[in-house]
Amino acid sequence: MLYAMIDVGSNTIRMAIYEIDGDRVEMQMKRKHTVGLASYVRDHMLQRAGIDKVVEVLQEYKNFLDDLGIHSVTAFTTAALRNAINGQDAVREISHRTRTNLTIMSGDDEATFDFIGATHDLIEDTGLLIDIGGGSTEIVYFAKREIQVKVSLPIGSLNFHTRYTGTHILPSAEELAEMYAEAEATVSAIQEFQAVSHAQICGIGGTFKGAMALYNAMYGMPRRNMRMEVVRMREILLRFLRDRELIVPDKILLMRTVPERMHTFMPGLVIADVLAKRFGSLNIIYSDSGVREGYIYAKIVNNDDSF
Repeated sequence: MLYAMIDVGSNTIRMAIYEIDGDRVEMQMKRKHTVGLASYVRDHMLQRAGIDKVVEVLQEYKNFLDDLGIHSVTAFTTAALRNAINGQDAVREISHRTRTNLTIMSGDDEATFDFIGATHDLIEDTGLLIDIGGGSTEIVYFAKREIQVKVSLPIGSLNFHTRYTGTHILPSAEELAEMYAEAEATVSAIQEFQAVSHAQICGIGGTFKGAMALYNAMYGMPRRNMRMEVVRMREILLRFLRDRELIVPDKILLMRTVPERMHTFMPGLVIADVLAKRFGSLNIIYSDSGVREGYIYAKIVNNDDSF
């Protein structure tokens, strides 16, 4: 069976098509549009231009799926519409205009599906799963392959970029300090993880994907390397500040490794750095699976209706 998953995120709108055969799940293709939906939110309201942009992309995806005769489709949206005052109304309008059943995924479910997808092939049975999205950050602490605590934080890479760097691509030293201050205040207020320390972090999502590519290029690691030392994260951030003169090799490095996420990888890394230091983590392991794969394993393969 071919199954399509459409994920309307705060930064990108993605479509992935999977072949499902029993308990075997294999991605066959994926497409994405970098829309920056969170930047269309003003005073907690998604603006008309943002709604129209989602409609445009979803209609393109629907036409593609209709032409191929793929009718098993799940479409969901996360923080950008979940946190908007008019989110429910916007989802109804988008669903009607595109004839697609778009739903809002709760932060709790997003964290759960992230966990299921990312840990399906993970060796570690205890640790922290962190997904830094454009508009929110999901954190899951798991032990013996079972979720112990999970939380969704209202901070993300794109909303940090929008609020602190505005039209600039890279932050200044002052803007970086402001992002650190907010991230530290938000993370320090979390009560659910008081007993968690020195935990292995598994990172998923675009921030960690981009950071991993940049890390490997900077430190001469093979492209297949999926482990990043936390101690080097601050060094990466300070190297690419807007108010220092970037040398040509560094400019090329950014263009080659994070071309589509050049404006959001540093805000996302700030959040990652604060979380890693809060939990005393020495390394971050990157996983390429997440919420979409978790949904398929839970809802389609295992037919779990508890969500």
